[in-house]
Amino acid sequence: MSEKTLTRMDLSEAVFREVGLSRNESSDLVESILKNLSDALVKGDTVKISSFGTFSVRSKTARVGRNPKTGEEVPITPRRVLSFRPSHLMKDRVNSGNAR
Repeated sequence: MSEKTLTRMDLSEAVFREVGLSRNESSDLVESILKNLSDALVKGDTVKISSFGTFSVRSKTARVGRNPKTGEEVPITPRRVLSFRPSHLMKDRVNSGNAR
């Protein structure tokens, strides 16, 4: 299994090579897409990218947790969490990569 991490720079470089925009335009395009995606999530919108998956924000209520070392009960404050649910096509594509 590969340990490589895909970065913003990698995405910008791919846009540069495949679309033919300049490096600066490619970088601006990637930044704009990521900003729009994160702005929508901050507002609480769901972001669905066809053949890729769905990003959504869920609200979690306050609850009592437990420190595993000491067993002491600790209050956990309410919060919003980001979740990602891959599409069936993405799941199939990832699983087919495991068959190598």
